[in-house]
Amino acid sequence: MSPVRSILIALAASLAAVNAFAPMVAPRVASRGQVSMMAKTGPKLKYVDAIKTADLPAPGKAVSAVAGGLDVCIAVAEDGLIYAMGNKAPPTGTPLSGGKVGKKTIKDPQFGTEFDLDTGAVVGKWCPGGFGFVIGKLFEPVGVPTYRVKKGGANIQVEVDVNFKENFESKYWKGILDAQGKTEGGYY
Repeated sequence: MSPVRSILIALAASLAAVNAFAPMVAPRVASRGQVSMMAKTGPKLKYVDAIKTADLPAPGKAVSAVAGGLDVCIAVAEDGLIYAMGNKAPPTGTPLSGGKVGKKTIKDPQFGTEFDLDTGAVVGKWCPGGFGFVIGKLFEPVGVPTYRVKKGGANIQVEVDVNFKENFESKYWKGILDAQGKTEGGYY
């Protein structure tokens, strides 16, 4: 027997042995009775109430709010303009609402990264303070999302995707679980 043929036979035998221990997966076929609890919907931008106008902080400060199920930071710049952005400062998710607000930036209270109030982009050095000199080397600079803001009656309103939470959860929720915690009814 030639060496090439014996290598091919050994390779085929090893693949068969590996496949013998691989779990058997039945093809997923949608049945007529299967129900999706979370239908995917498209984005829907809408102004929603975030905070009362009376609860606005002084210029140079920020406050957190929940608008449409999203954690947002309402910042009042030194010149009195109002901005809205995501309240989780990268890379660790520290609330931006505890940061110092300048004329065009807000400073992350944990690592000192400054974010542009208009665009959410990083301005200046990434993670310059505290333990940030190590963290900044582990993570690439990334900005925060910004949202349009307006005054609506006695409230400050933020334009957010009101379907964001539902669309996010639709990737993980499959339906009603059986007694073993599975949606397709198969066995372990």
